[in-house]
Amino acid sequence: MAIADWTKKITEITLFVEDLHRSKAFYQETFKLAILYEDESCAVFDFGNTSINLLKQSNAHELIEPARVGSGEAGARFQFTIQVSDVDKVCEELDMLGIKLLNGPITRPWGRRTACFADPDGHVWEIAQVL
Repeated sequence: MAIADWTKKITEITLFVEDLHRSKAFYQETFKLAILYEDESCAVFDFGNTSINLLKQSNAHELIEPARVGSGEAGARFQFTIQVSDVDKVCEELDMLGIKLLNGPITRPWGRRTACFADPDGHVWEIAQVL
């Protein structure tokens, strides 16, 4: 199988979370996502063409060993981007939910207007509007 045959679509993203109940509530309230599956260790949400799996950090080692599970104090190493039609409107909605922005809205020199926020475990989300 050629690389191009299996790199067309990301089907699941697993986020390691410290407090499953807190993170589950954040994703339900912020993104209004439907739960596809849940048990005592995880909650899996339907995010359109991708599933977001919130997994208790204490269960993460078995998935990635011998790699180490990083702590939230290590800092962000990636961000997710959601394209929206009106960044300023989404920022107002996030504010009404009590979600503090890390930055933005900012008009970027590469033709986008963006803003970022983090979930309770520090996973960074960017909303971006093509100008």
